[in-house]
Amino acid sequence: MEYTVEEISQVRRKVVVKITAEEATAALVTTIALYRTSVEVKGFRKGKVPSSVVESRYKKEIYKEATTDLINYQLNEILSQLGVTPLSRLEVDSKELVRDEPFEYSFSFEVAPVIDLPEYRGLEVDQEVPDVVGAEVDAVVERIRNSLGELAKVTEDRHPEDGDVALISFSSYLDGKPLSEIRADNFELTMGADQSLPEFEELVKSLKATQSGEKDIVFPEDFINKELAGKSVTMKASLHAIKRLKLPDVDDAFAQRAGGFDSVEKLREAITKSYMETRTQLNKSVAQKKLLDSLLSQVEFELPPTMVEEQIDRMVAEISADLEKRGKSLESTGKPPEQLREEIKPRAEALVRSQVFLMDVAVKEGMTVEPGEVERFLQELAERTRQNIANVRAFHEENNLMFAVKDKLLADKAMELIYSQAKVNEVPASEMKNSEQEAGK
Repeated sequence: MEYTVEEISQVRRKVVVKITAEEATAALVTTIALYRTSVEVKGFRKGKVPSSVVESRYKKEIYKEATTDLINYQLNEILSQLGVTPLSRLEVDSKELVRDEPFEYSFSFEVAPVIDLPEYRGLEVDQEVPDVVGAEVDAVVERIRNSLGELAKVTEDRHPEDGDVALISFSSYLDGKPLSEIRADNFELTMGADQSLPEFEELVKSLKATQSGEKDIVFPEDFINKELAGKSVTMKASLHAIKRLKLPDVDDAFAQRAGGFDSVEKLREAITKSYMETRTQLNKSVAQKKLLDSLLSQVEFELPPTMVEEQIDRMVAEISADLEKRGKSLESTGKPPEQLREEIKPRAEALVRSQVFLMDVAVKEGMTVEPGEVERFLQELAERTRQNIANVRAFHEENNLMFAVKDKLLADKAMELIYSQAKVNEVPASEMKNSEQEAGK
């Protein structure tokens, strides 16, 4: 086997492989021998079928399998010799083996660009000192009060108001025919919380307890159910009761219920600590971005197109998932897929540019990612998204995302190294704002 490597671009390689007629024939003979041990041909004992008969009867399968096996074996061998890790799937251009004839094929792939790295140790960066004000803690306490509040039935004779929870039953009709997918009994709808179409909420607010009403509502063009988008639907609703959240007093008993704290003071201390930890991490991330942006401004390199496209795919999937949570579809943006991808592309390229740079640093530093680190990442992701770890792992494996996870972890390690080696100046928030304003002039 002989091969040559062509540098198509800074990030793309093409390998042309040539093998002799003897090697090609040997590959075919090996596959024929394997077939002889397993195929059954009438008139012959298993394993005793002549090679010529096996080749004649299963020629199509044998030649295809021999070609595939030979190429796969040589791909691994060549990549190992070259010492490169492809960033994309290998694209193989090949015909099939022919007995007693030399064979040639090629394969191409993308690689990370080789970057002339600037000095990334001993840099200097300003980082904002985290701070928490009392009003922020008060707001959290109020949110906890709302979460621990209990719904109590409103006894006064009135219409539902924002903040009330309306206990309703509702149904819908299109051209007089009921829509089974848009109906519910004893449904709790929070008023003023954007949980339903505004027109439907108006219908509910027009009722008093035990009253019923109906209203024709034109569903929005971006309604998630495309068959109903833009259609006029008759909505009927019955209001069974109005409930209002009764909030607990902020005392030591409340602190105990909120998380086992001995006092309100201890609860507020815990909230402040949580805020400080979050803001410290956020401010650290901002400082890291400053360091990275400074380094990236000193280098120029080509981005692997496949990495950019894969990043765009992930961003489109995130947008789609977010829209679905709000009852909308990707089409509701009013943008063709090509336009949406083009708008996302600059952000995707920026992310890939950062990752490629940091991966180069990781390679230079000899950093690696252990299987346990990948598992911890998936476990944390499962907890954060409230999913089963097995499902998260299966999703990443089925969608070839394990390499992306390893690359992210490597990039994170490299960024942590750059930050740990930097001189970090802690600056009060007021001074940071002033310096940023000056820089923006």
